[in-house]
Amino acid sequence: MSDRDRLRWWTLIPFVALIATVIAFGQAFPPGEWYAGLKKPSIAPPNWIFGVVWTPLYLMISLAGWLLWERAHRSPAMGLWVAQLALNAGWSWIFFGLHQMGAALLEIILLWLVIGATILAAWRVSRAAAFLLLPYWLWVAFASTLNFVFWQLNR
Repeated sequence: MSDRDRLRWWTLIPFVALIATVIAFGQAFPPGEWYAGLKKPSIAPPNWIFGVVWTPLYLMISLAGWLLWERAHRSPAMGLWVAQLALNAGWSWIFFGLHQMGAALLEIILLWLVIGATILAAWRVSRAAAFLLLPYWLWVAFASTLNFVFWQLNR
């Protein structure tokens, strides 16, 4: 591995750190007693599934951001990647922190749209980055449906 390649891999560290910050922010708003008391829809997976799903998704989001940065760090795709990350961080605060399921639904729909826009913009910069974001986009579609059903059941 050349010095240039080694240096390039070092640039991945801030992306992993940024994702770790988003995870830590989300964990500041655990489901808790409020969530435990909600009516659960039949499509709700067991709580342990979320960590199993989000761990690889967050790794893929990190890699996608890093690939976009490496290829075109001042591109619309990079700006959209940052925007989706901010929206991702905000959902836990709105849903679990503020207990605002309707507002969280609007926010997660916006997140889903921004992830979709990120994928489209990334396609022009790095197809690998676009592909890495597809599972995330699909999971957020499911999470949006889940948020909607929770909101309907617990008004």
